[in-house]
Amino acid sequence: MIDNRYTLSTFLEKSADRDLNQGLFELESDRMLDINLNGSVWIKMGAMVAYTGDVKFEREGILEQGLGNLLKKAVSGEGTRLTRATGRGSVFCADVGKKITILQLNNEAIFVNGNDLLAFEMSLQYEIKLMKKVAAMLAGGLFNVRLQGTGMVAITTHYDPMTLPVTPQSPVVTDPNATVMWTGNVQPEFKTDIQLKTFFGRGSGESLQLKFTGQGYVVVQPFEETYAQASG
Repeated sequence: MIDNRYTLSTFLEKSADRDLNQGLFELESDRMLDINLNGSVWIKMGAMVAYTGDVKFEREGILEQGLGNLLKKAVSGEGTRLTRATGRGSVFCADVGKKITILQLNNEAIFVNGNDLLAFEMSLQYEIKLMKKVAAMLAGGLFNVRLQGTGMVAITTHYDPMTLPVTPQSPVVTDPNATVMWTGNVQPEFKTDIQLKTFFGRGSGESLQLKFTGQGYVVVQPFEETYAQASG
């Protein structure tokens, strides 16, 4: 049996914030991101759990990324709202206890499920991408964020992610609800498995799938994440 009892002083010491000297983004734990802020970064709205220093938070401007993104935001709402954190200090971010992974992009592009994007540097260009088939709304994975450039990005997953290679000879098919991200040279398209739809007796879930073709990688998590379309 694991004994989780501590004296107060031992608990405070064990859980204290520590500067790990890892740069702008560092992990206090595998589920807590510490942003050593000196300037500005984008974070997922609602992800800030604490901060120190002189920091201001500003919701993404309604026309921040142009009219195209505004139209997508009006429809999506769910995992694409961002807050700009500006100032100097430490900003601690988390997302319902999900595991956090920090990625360093070097003039590269990735697509991240809007619900799995936690924070990224201002040096990265981003665009909300709309999957073309409206039927994809049934899976809750309709909107994704394309990030491109050089800089750090923090993504979240339920439990440990798994990466699968995609080649022209070997496409990969995933459940949209379990798909976290993919690299920029991979093209996803929705496909419907009528046999599975009939077998399960429902119109979503395994009957709606994502097929990835091209050359690159796709990342999935051992969890089917469903979330309602938010409003506003």
